[in-house]
Amino acid sequence: MEQLKKYIRSVPDFPKPGINFYDVTTLFQNPVGFNLALDGMEEYVRSRKADKIVAIEARGFILGAALADRLNIGLVPARKPGKLPWRTITEEYSLEYGTDRLQMHADAVQPGERVVIVDDLIATGGTLGAACKLVEQLGGKVVGISSVIGLNFLPYRQRLAGYDLHHLIAYDSE
Repeated sequence: MEQLKKYIRSVPDFPKPGINFYDVTTLFQNPVGFNLALDGMEEYVRSRKADKIVAIEARGFILGAALADRLNIGLVPARKPGKLPWRTITEEYSLEYGTDRLQMHADAVQPGERVVIVDDLIATGGTLGAACKLVEQLGGKVVGISSVIGLNFLPYRQRLAGYDLHHLIAYDSE
């Protein structure tokens, strides 16, 4: 899967100085690269026997929706506060450049459902950890976390210890 790196743009100093942002929108624009990424993620999600995918706003929505369609399973959006129209549950988390909150509908995951959480990138694990807590608060079982990119120079493994982690490519340094 290392060939995926040629489809990903690196944007220095975004969203603030010192952060190197790995932009997967260029991957999405290329049908060969996008399908290659979806194939790898689909294989993983299928192996986890998931009932639903929880997709993280916003790039995770693109990946999660395509995977849910391919696998004929449910899709649950995890969004920033104030974006979902019904009763929600909320989890606050820290990320490499601040803090934020994540919400899901209070009825999005049923007790016992097997869930894979999908996003474009695993960095500090803050956002994904918050999504795990939301799923578990509703009684679901997080059976995996899948992303295109893993930033191995950041400490996500500690924060997400105990979860099955999957990424297609890794960056080992900024």
